[in-house]
Amino acid sequence: MSKREQYIEKITAELKKLDAEIEKLEAKAQESQADAKGQYDEQIKELKSQREQVEKRFDELSQASAEAWDTLKSGFESSWNLFKSSVHDAMSKFPEK
Repeated sequence: MSKREQYIEKITAELKKLDAEIEKLEAKAQESQADAKGQYDEQIKELKSQREQVEKRFDELSQASAEAWDTLKSGFESSWNLFKSSVHDAMSKFPEK
């Protein structure tokens, strides 16, 4: 398996984990009081928007030619790191009860 394939598999697995974290936030939002629900909903909306952007860049990266791979990878990683950080920040703002 090439490094490129390994990278794509790694990101795909991590993306599934982050999707699960967003689903946890959605579940917490459903169980929360009205004032906290608004905060959850706003955070979830932002995370989903970032998720869409990351997925678009990941699709572009996955289909990129060998020549374009390195350029697209660095741009993707910036978006990816921001998204991961945002999910982790959201989870820390709304800890488990």
